[in-house]
Amino acid sequence: MAFYDSTESHLYSVYFAPRGANRMFELGAKISQLHLSPFDHIIGIIGEAGAGKSMLIKGMFPGLELTNDDAGVNIRPLPLLSQDDESVFYQPHTYHVDIRFEAAFTQMFELADAVMQAKKRGRRVVVEHYELIYPYMREAADLIVGIGEEIIVTRPSIFGPEPDEVHQIVYNSIRYRQMAHTAEDLCERHLKPEDMGKAVHGDVKKGFLLMFKGYKPDVDLDEMERSVIEDIKKGMPVSFVDESHVMIGDEKHYCTGPRTHVKNTNLIQDFHLVKPMIYDKAHDTWIICGRVCPDPENLKIKALNNLEI
Repeated sequence: MAFYDSTESHLYSVYFAPRGANRMFELGAKISQLHLSPFDHIIGIIGEAGAGKSMLIKGMFPGLELTNDDAGVNIRPLPLLSQDDESVFYQPHTYHVDIRFEAAFTQMFELADAVMQAKKRGRRVVVEHYELIYPYMREAADLIVGIGEEIIVTRPSIFGPEPDEVHQIVYNSIRYRQMAHTAEDLCERHLKPEDMGKAVHGDVKKGFLLMFKGYKPDVDLDEMERSVIEDIKKGMPVSFVDESHVMIGDEKHYCTGPRTHVKNTNLIQDFHLVKPMIYDKAHDTWIICGRVCPDPENLKIKALNNLEI
């Protein structure tokens, strides 16, 4: 009787790439539950710096030690390259390797051989910047996760998609996520403190949502839009402070996704607020929706997440 693997019927799935560590951890756990198979040995992760790769990996693989995490902690010697070291008593089931970082110290073919050796031994390897090592690999990844404005989860086959294709999509789209997140923080600065504390964050294509359950905030959307556009034109620098704050100009601002921003407010393009304020009757929620893309005339609310936009 032939073995049937249900994962073979999976082409790809797309999720919003959330802003904030907790939401990224939760999505990582969901992706692991829905898409990861016990038979997967090579997991390719594709995305630029600040996309949230580390948070997503930690959500997908709780407890996995990242060999080069965002805090700059580098594990040496690299466990993946120490599989034959008899002095190492414990060998992990799941390895992690950041190809962009390790390429400065180790030849690509050596890294590729180490990944294949781990697979042969029944181990799993999570490979960041997988597109860089793919040309040196004898086999494709079992699962590829690309992180840009959205998160793409796909199982490549001989018919594709190629890692470079996924990389091009997420590389081109990450700027929308960075612009939207920075514009979102600028909008928050013009909320009343009591409203800012109650806002729940959500996502829409090339934009963001500030949601208020059970009440309508006292906000003039025209005035907020004008104020944010003025902030954009000021060209205020945006910089990382810690895991909960960024600096916008000379003001420290609370933020749970401090690495996902443009470097200056003047890099935000085509910002506008959707008007009037949106009411979600089913959930008794008022929504401020901001976008960073040209506003097609008479665009319907239900068309904001259309695939072609």
